[in-house]
Parts: sequence; C-alpha cells; structure tokens
Amino acid sequence: QVQLVESGGGLVQAGGSLRLSCAASGRTMYTMGWFRQAPGKERELVAAITWDHGTYYADSVKGRFTISRDNAKNTVYLQMNSLKPEDTAVYSCAGTSTFRGSGWYGRGSSEYEYWGQGTQVTVSS
Repeated sequence: QVQLVESGGGLVQAGGSLRLSCAASGRTMYTMGWFRQAPGKERELVAAITWDHGTYYADSVKGRFTISRDNAKNTVYLQMNSLKPEDTAVYSCAGTSTFRGSGWYGRGSSEYEYWGQGTQVTVSS
C-alpha cells in the first residue's frame, strides 16, 4: 500500500515561515511535488523536485520557498519563508513512482499517481 503522509501546516502571520514534510511509503517516488488549492481557484503546482534534485518553482514562490528531499527517507520538504496571505491554501504533496527520465517533472495533477491527504496553510495579514 502506497501512502504519502504530510505534516507541518498551520496558521502563521504574514512574513512568517512554515515547513511542510511529506513521507512516502510503499514505493520509491521519483519526482515529487507540492500543489496547492485556494478556495475558488484551481489546483496549481508550487514546486517539484526530481530524483536527482532538480527543482521547479512557480513564479509566485521563487525566492521564498525551497523544496528538498531525502531519498533515503523517501521524504520531500517544502520550506516556506516570507509567507503572504495569498499563500493561504490546502497544500498537497504528490509523487510518481514511474521513472520518466532524469530531470522530468510534471505540472499537471494527472501526472502524479499518488497524493497526500492535504494540509491547510493559513497566512494571516
């Protein structure tokens, strides 16, 4: 059974920081990503990281968020600094156990087979 278990969400003031973690079990995840969905908005890819630690960031979080991973632990992290109220959303980690080539990441939800349960991040102004 494959599971992705997230932790680390919560309520923080604008300018603050949070660190999200997502531990995968059951299969090795090659590319992993963090998506977010705010009320009334579509789910969007925030950041992704490949097996060999290549990274992608949405323009809205560049310079503020850092994605990293520990392959030995099959875990991905999202360090979020300088948080803004517009970062408020449910954050979900996603992973694919299909190797699509070095450096591959997908921007669409459908490109990831496995998902965490989601964790709420609320940034107050």
